Formats: sequence, C-alpha cells, structure tokens
Amino acid sequence: MGIPTTRLLKRIRRTRARAQHHRGTTPQIDELIARLGELDDEIENLAVTRKVLLAPPPTTPEPTGPPPAPSASPACQQILDAFADAAGLMRADDLCERLDLALTPKNIESTRHKLKRLVNLGMLAEPEPGLFTQRRP
Repeated sequence: MGIPTTRLLKRIRRTRARAQHHRGTTPQIDELIARLGELDDEIENLAVTRKVLLAPPPTTPEPTGPPPAPSASPACQQILDAFADAAGLMRADDLCERLDLALTPKNIESTRHKLKRLVNLGMLAEPEPGLFTQRRP
C-alpha cells in the first residue's frame, strides 16, 4: 500500500540534508564562477598583449635626399664644424672641451640639447644613447 511513513520520513530527511549541503556550497560555486570570469578576462588581455608584442615595428623610410641645410645658428655651425674635424664618436662633455666651454652641468646639458636637436634635424646621428657622430651618406 505504499511506502511506510518512517521510510518516507528518512528519505525526506536525507533529501533535505543533501539539499542543505548543496545550498552551503553555492557561495563557493558563485566565487568560482566569478574567478573563472576574471581568468578569462586576463587570458584575453594577455592574448592582445602578445599580439601587440609580436607585431612588426612600423618602418620609417630612410631619407633619400641630401641632409637639410645647416641651421643658421652660429652655435650649431660650430658643433657641425667640430664634428667635421673629429674622428669618431663624441659625447656632450667631449664637445664642450673641443669648443673650449667650461665643463659645467649647464654647458653640458645645453650642448646635449643642441646635439639632440641636430640629430632630429638629420644633421648628426646618435648610434648609441649619448654618443653622437656626423651623419654619413
């Protein structure tokens, strides 16, 4: 005639206990789902970073014409003349010595600034940071 009441009560208790157990793990499941979302975002960001790092750098065309005309500044012309007479690379302090300027931080920085400007104008080259030379055709 059906399931006895005591067996039914035991089954209800077991089912309630299992349900309670699963309810207790729900915060853990929600936490894991949130963490998986964070990991997916990180994977996507890393994939984009890898793609950017593996992309070839943009190429800048080499100047094909003659170098621009020297600057009208007498100081720049002195620097270009010093490089024309020099053999090899020079630093800003080397150039200060060659131009008979006092080796003060102000003079060295001013000279370095002028050297950088001449590099940007294409009149000098900077093969290594801080080392300058005359641009060769």
